[in-house]
Amino acid sequence: MIADTFALLGVDFVQQSLIAAALLGVVSGVMAPLIVMRRMSFSVHSTSELALMGASGALLFGLNVGFGAIAGAVVAAVVLGLLGTKRQDATVGVVLSFGMGLSVLFIHLYPGNSNAALSLLTGQIVGVRSSSVWALAGVTAIVLLAFALWWRPLLFAATDPIMAKAMGVPLGRYNMLFAVLVGLVAAQSVQIVGALLVMALLITPGAAAVEITDSPRRAVLYSLLFAEVAAVGGLVLSLAPGLPVSVLVTSVSFAIYLVCRGIGWARNRRATKDLVRYAHAPTSHCHPERD
Repeated sequence: MIADTFALLGVDFVQQSLIAAALLGVVSGVMAPLIVMRRMSFSVHSTSELALMGASGALLFGLNVGFGAIAGAVVAAVVLGLLGTKRQDATVGVVLSFGMGLSVLFIHLYPGNSNAALSLLTGQIVGVRSSSVWALAGVTAIVLLAFALWWRPLLFAATDPIMAKAMGVPLGRYNMLFAVLVGLVAAQSVQIVGALLVMALLITPGAAAVEITDSPRRAVLYSLLFAEVAAVGGLVLSLAPGLPVSVLVTSVSFAIYLVCRGIGWARNRRATKDLVRYAHAPTSHCHPERD
């Protein structure tokens, strides 16, 4: 299997898929911690479903699937941003069901090869085209630039929105910016890992990272590492046995999460024991008033 894997790594389309996986790992790893901090997991799933709606609609009408996915995801992000955070779970549920319904209709009406429509659900990273790689590279550059310019207000709005609003941070503007960035990333993820498995890279690495650190900066670094290992590692592991890439990506990502969850549990248990030991420690016999 090792020899077969190395042989396949020398094939052009596999190398192109590796580049796509690495780029997807970068962009999703950077985004994931803030998604988890904002408790936007359900929103990400909704955005990916509307990206699927746009992609399947573009496929049905003979348009560019990539641009269709981006259009659907950005529309979803803007709609969710405009509707606000009040009763967000109900709002996301409404948008999600609408997008899923149209996606099913478009896929049902598509007269061409059913595998092309099915790949929008499960991904096609091994067959990714060079144009999709360049589009993913462009989205990655946009996300990294946005984080470099507005990292502090985006983080402030995610961790303490009440204080951020009191300090004059325009929450609406930054929430909309972040929603659009999520839409762009989800649109590219749908084309590579599929709409059903977007959360494996856009949420799980961030959820794993926040289990082992309280620092937002370290969480981004850990999340970036975990996303790269899941995306690239899952692709490499799938080559020799010929298994679907998405299965290995989700499996590696879930394994990382379980390990981090165990580390977080052990750390919290140790901290609890230290607090109990401190509480039962003998009190000092010194009297401040005498000293």
